Amino acid sequence: MSQADPVPVPAPEALNASDSNGTEALNATAKFVATPEGTALAYGSLVFMALLPIFFGALRSVTCSKSKELGENEYDSVFRNAADMPETITSRDAARFPIIASCTLFGLYLFFKMFSQEYINLLLSVYFFVLGVLALSHTMSPFMCRMFPESLPNKQYQLLFTQGAGEAKEEILNYEFDTKNLVCLLISSVVGVWYLLKKHWIANNLFGLAFALNGVELLHLNNVSTGCILLGGLFIYDVFWVFGTNVMVTVAKSFEAPIKLVFPQDLLEKGLGASNFAMLGLGDIVIPGIFIALLLRFDVSLKKNSRTYFYASFLAYIFGLGLTIFVMHTFKHAQPALLYLVPACVGFPVIVALIKGELTEMFRYEETSPEDAKKEESSEPEKKDQ
Repeated sequence: MSQADPVPVPAPEALNASDSNGTEALNATAKFVATPEGTALAYGSLVFMALLPIFFGALRSVTCSKSKELGENEYDSVFRNAADMPETITSRDAARFPIIASCTLFGLYLFFKMFSQEYINLLLSVYFFVLGVLALSHTMSPFMCRMFPESLPNKQYQLLFTQGAGEAKEEILNYEFDTKNLVCLLISSVVGVWYLLKKHWIANNLFGLAFALNGVELLHLNNVSTGCILLGGLFIYDVFWVFGTNVMVTVAKSFEAPIKLVFPQDLLEKGLGASNFAMLGLGDIVIPGIFIALLLRFDVSLKKNSRTYFYASFLAYIFGLGLTIFVMHTFKHAQPALLYLVPACVGFPVIVALIKGELTEMFRYEETSPEDAKKEESSEPEKKDQ
């Protein structure tokens, strides 16, 4: 990544730390034998929850992309804060990604081996509490704008921290918000306290869905080739750390943070107090999700009023995730979900492009970062003067 944490979601390299591979821990240690109905409900719910942030995150990413074409004043009104701005992933970022992810994963593994798991998870809980509140607040913001009563005043606020004085004054923090944002922040904080105190699976999922949606919305691949490099690298990463070592599964069992979606297989027997969970890591949602969102933006760029590539990749994701669950359930062993998701999400759109004769056009599609877009806008008057 060109920036460590540009958006209020944990770094994607950390997201893959739990993956769906944590399911092995349940299969290996749980005495409870899930009923076929309970298993079907759990896996079906995980698939449904995984599709939500991909679908809505992709739609919201189009809004982010369109905002790059606005003038500077309009652009700043849409993205008033740096945390709300999309970050463009380049081919260099994508190539480095599996290495950074591997170092992060192995570092976590060593931490859990050397230090007390209780204290590490306490620190992680506080860290993800802050990130989760911000992510959930950002996710709720569009809905709050529609639901907020017009009769209530919506006051504007600005939190500004500077360093120095006069011409040497340097801006450290400049955060603008309004009454609607404060209401979102309050509701998110209630969920955060609930998660911090109870670690309830519903609170975990609310944070997890917010992280995933923010990731798909705000992390933009600059072209299809970069997406292929990223997915290909993480394909190897996922397979190696699951089948080659016990690192991934060990971290998944030890890591207590909302970086995975969970659903109880014993919900029908125990209700909301159920404790036998099937799980899916956010990395298996966000990584394919940002590629699917790119294809939706490519569909929009074609101006044909169709979403062929988006729907093809979306259906491919459903197929790949279903295949992952089937193999995992059949062989009772942790599976690297990207082993099935990557070939499906890349292969299906490529086949469609070949059939339609648009393969070259798809790989030529290029997006620029917000910073580059603004630079181009500022350089246009100079070119005209020349």
